[in-house]
Amino acid sequence: MRRVGEKFERGEAFLTDLVSAATAAKEAVDTILRLAMEKSRKTQQSLGKVVLGTVSGDIHDIGKNIVGAMLFAPGFEVIDLGSDVPAETFLTSSTKVQADIVGSSALLSTTLPVQREIVNEFVKRKIRDQYRLLVGGAPATEKWARDIGADGYAPNALDAVKLAKRVLCVS
Repeated sequence: MRRVGEKFERGEAFLTDLVSAATAAKEAVDTILRLAMEKSRKTQQSLGKVVLGTVSGDIHDIGKNIVGAMLFAPGFEVIDLGSDVPAETFLTSSTKVQADIVGSSALLSTTLPVQREIVNEFVKRKIRDQYRLLVGGAPATEKWARDIGADGYAPNALDAVKLAKRVLCVS
């Protein structure tokens, strides 16, 4: 991924090369890495359940997939809703699996308002306090998270894990 990204920046690779590399990386995470992590944590107790998705109108999921893998590694149960997920689906899925955390990703600034819709859905159903709502993605910021009533924002996968642990008070 890094090499293809560097070539792309130099004009030596095309967007299709980036997409191909991302697809290969996703397959590696979804198969090889996830299987290895599952075997290593058979006896480990769950740190909590995380419902994770890319918001409606946005199909970019590489960052979300990396966050999901990074949350899975230390012991979170990750329920990945995929991409282009409506606000209502975040709510119904979270209540169905009794999630602790709901994480939404938006890479496009035009889809950022869906994160606000997600928070509003939980408020409207009077269950907002039962969940920790976290946001991420390129246009998201800590200020945005505060403004929409989310519990936090993480700029990258490493910080997302730290944030998830912090909001659930786990180590």
